[in-house]
Formats: sequence, C-alpha cells, structure tokens
Amino acid sequence: MGVLENGAANNQNSSPTTTKPTKTSLSPDSMINLDQGDPTLFEPYWRKMGDKCTVVIEGCDLMSYFSDMSSICWFLQPQLGDAIKRLHRVVGNAVTEDRHIVVGTGSTQLLMAALYALSSPADRHPVSLVAAAPFYSGYKEQAEFLRSGLYKWEGDARAFEKDGPYIEVVTSPNNPDGAIREAVVSRGEGKLVYDLAYYWPQYTPITQPLDRDIMLFTFSKCTGHAGSRIGWALVKDKEVARKMTEYMQISSIGVSKESQIRAAKILGVLSEGCQHFRTVDSENFFEYSHSILKERWERLRNVVKNSKTFTLPKYPRDYCNFNGKYMDSNPGNAHDWINIVNFIVGFIRKCFLTYFAFLQTAFAWLHSKEDIDWESRLREHKIIARSGERFGASPKYARISMFSPPEAFNLFLERFSAIIDNINGTSWLDTWDEKKALSSNKMLDSVENIIRTQ
Repeated sequence: MGVLENGAANNQNSSPTTTKPTKTSLSPDSMINLDQGDPTLFEPYWRKMGDKCTVVIEGCDLMSYFSDMSSICWFLQPQLGDAIKRLHRVVGNAVTEDRHIVVGTGSTQLLMAALYALSSPADRHPVSLVAAAPFYSGYKEQAEFLRSGLYKWEGDARAFEKDGPYIEVVTSPNNPDGAIREAVVSRGEGKLVYDLAYYWPQYTPITQPLDRDIMLFTFSKCTGHAGSRIGWALVKDKEVARKMTEYMQISSIGVSKESQIRAAKILGVLSEGCQHFRTVDSENFFEYSHSILKERWERLRNVVKNSKTFTLPKYPRDYCNFNGKYMDSNPGNAHDWINIVNFIVGFIRKCFLTYFAFLQTAFAWLHSKEDIDWESRLREHKIIARSGERFGASPKYARISMFSPPEAFNLFLERFSAIIDNINGTSWLDTWDEKKALSSNKMLDSVENIIRTQ
C-alpha cells in the first residue's frame, strides 16, 4: 500500500503525531525575538485546511534512496516536481518550461549547490562571490564559515572591481529591505544566481514570470512550512543542474522523501486555492497571508510616522498579474470583440488587485537618523533584532521580522511606541532646558551690566 492522502487511513496509529504549539503569555519583561523569519503566523490558515493537507505514510513506504532515475535530480519525487510546475504556472512568477528542477534541504543548501556548480576546481584562485548591499546576512556568513577553496566572499557588488570570474547573488524582493533587484555587476565573466524566496503574491506584486538561468525558491517562505526544510531550484542549463545534483548527493545523499511528499500535497492545495481565486468558496492562502502582513505593516507605519528619528523604506506601486495577465488590447485581427472583452476583463482585474500594489515584505528595515547602534538600543528594551552591519549596511539600520506571533508583535509595537515617545519627549525637554539656560544667561549678563554701570 502506497502513500495515502486526504487522511484516508485504516490504522489511526499510522498517522504522524503532531504537537500543537504551546500558547504562552508574554510578560512585560519578556525578551521579544524578532531576529529570525520563522513564519508561524500562517499556522491558523493551515489548521483551517484540516485533512486537505494530511498525508499518511506507512512504515513500508519511501524506503529507497531513489525516486526517478530518468531525472537528472534522481531523488526528486515526481509528484513534487509536478506540484512545483503547477504552482508557478498558476501564480505566474517563474518560467518552468524546459527547466530542470533540483530539490534541496531548503534554499540554503541549494545556494551552496549552485556555487559548487558554477565554480571551477581547475581555477588557481577561488571565484569571487558578491551581492549588492544590503545583502542577506546568510550569504557572507555561510561563505566565510565553509571557507571553500572554490569561491570567496568579496562583499558588496556595488564596490566590486576585481578582475576575473565572479558569481553575483541577486535577491528579489531583497532581504532585508524588500527592494526589487537586478544584477549590479555586468561583466562577461560573471554568473548569476537569483534568490526568489519572497517572489510570491503575499509579499510583492507578481509583474512577470521570471526567466533566469538559476532561480531559487523555498517552501518556508512560500507557504510558511519552514520545518519541512524543502527548497527547489529552476535551472536552465542541464550541466549546471547535474553538478548541483552531484553536490546534493555528496552532502546529504538526496532530500527527505517524507518532506517532499508533504510539500507536494500542500502545494497542490495551494494551487487549488489559486485557481478558484475570488470565487464564493475561495480560501486562497496568498490573499489570507497578504492581509495579515498588510495589517501589520499599517500598524507599524502608524507608529513610525509619529517619529522624527526612524524611517521605513517606501515602495512604488505596481500591478500584480496574480491570477491573470495583461490582456491583449490590440484590435488588429479577426477576433476584435474577444480582444476588447479581454481588455475590459484585464482592466477590471487590475482594479480588483490594487490591494496587492504595495509590498508587504517579510521584514521591516528600520533606519535611525541618530548615530546609534540601533540593534543595541532595541536590545536595551528587550527587543532582539538583526543589526544592519550583518547585511553590509550601517549599524543605524536593524531588520525586524514581521513573522512573529501576534502577542509578540503587539508587545513589540507597544515597546517601540514607548521608545519613540521617549525620544520625542527627551528632544523636547532638551530643547526647553536649552532655551531656559540661554534665558538665564541673558538675565545674568543684564544684571552684571547693571552692576558695572553703578
């Protein structure tokens, strides 16, 4: 008997045991950890899905290392490959035709596999690895931790002037600041890896299906299932895909089949929701998660706008093609009326999707106008954030995760508001004391002048 879906199991003991997260009340003195992007805030949606996402695996299932020997990535479960292609087709964020799918233990492992595939052991010197600042802190930390002889971290792509081959990692939307990115270094010897972990409708408008040589995605940021440790790469070149698979084989002999089966099931449910987007029975995950992030961003911006010290990035408006495309409005063929209808439908869809216009990124990139170590200042108020220095930026920046549980996020806003009130109040008092001191000095000068004239 194979893998059973929809919770159809004859033996209840074969169902995986799950532990519900413990709901604890934060005290006023609790330390709030907003350093990591742990997306548990999406848990209520998936709990609501119930058995739709349930997969039952028996003891005799999935015992072999191998999944599909006809595929370059021989440990990729076929149903996961199909689910990935279907989701990208429905969302419209990446080209999957004529692409090789390489599955990994999260996109972190896949990045290492891509660097291995794009480097040459024959080179006398390691290839330079760069990313435009502010860059994801993990790139630098992973490269320096591994100390590979194949590649070497060279820092900010904007300051990179070294001759020779290089690899540039392009993160779009960018972590930490949410900016839409393209490559910075444009030289013939360069190779690009696109980290598209956040190119999903809950974070940013989907403007086009991206067509890049190597595109990395992760299950954790797509659906919130970080614990499954699943990522995938869409790779154009067959030899690069083969070398990435070779890296996976050497480092971990493949990827957990149980995680792949679970991911395939959940991605299938996600695609179903997308295809019935805005119908009466719609339970679309992207709409749900976007609304949560939007509400959090609105609350945070309302707090920040009261401050003259702190700022957040501003993002341009753009049209999202999610669940539809720009329709051809050119009435130059025999089907004029169809094109006109398509134009009207496209226009109406565009109007309906305006709430997707602003980026509701996974992280807040807070900037302080004061010359302070912003992370340390937050820690004094029992808020753990990630310093801008780790992203190749100034310590006046700090990254705040928008993924925290509701209780932690509420307490963060409360403490952050108090910080702003304190700074605003201190600034006013300092100004008042300064004016009072000047007035007193003028009075003393006047008295002294009177005494001298007597």
